[in-house]
Amino acid sequence: MPMIEIRFHGRGGQGMVTAAQVLAAAAIIEGKYAQAFPEFGPERRGAPVKSYLRISDKPIYTREPILRPDVIVVADQSLFRAENPLEGSKVSTILVVNGAYKAPLKTYYVDATSLSMKILGRPVVNTAMIGAVVRATDLVTLRSVAEALKKFFTGRLYDLNIKLVETAYQETVEL
Repeated sequence: MPMIEIRFHGRGGQGMVTAAQVLAAAAIIEGKYAQAFPEFGPERRGAPVKSYLRISDKPIYTREPILRPDVIVVADQSLFRAENPLEGSKVSTILVVNGAYKAPLKTYYVDATSLSMKILGRPVVNTAMIGAVVRATDLVTLRSVAEALKKFFTGRLYDLNIKLVETAYQETVEL
């Protein structure tokens, strides 16, 4: 497998840093190499945040931000007005977005906010977006995501978040 680069766009508090970390952990569980890291500045809850994820079957030595992503994940559509999440996209780039959005890319969407409110009772969309990314890319399995989530959540929180991942996976649609 060639190296796959994913760039996450969200707002502080939506969990995009954790989403990248969970997917990296799932890839490592499957015997792949992975690296996940955020781009931080003086962010606060609600401010735009980026996080990066690389997955490969070979060691990853590059450490710079992802400028030409294979997959772009957008957790909040208001970011299309605040910045340009599609910057650096290629013809082959896949967009995974919270809510239906027309873009000149192959696009998958899920109503992550509604699912999160229904299952978690709050609009933290990270695990819903993980399910959507898995559905759109098949980079890792739901089984390895379930195992990776155990490193981040326990008890009832784990149960709710794995339910959210699985529900979002089922409800993700290609436009």
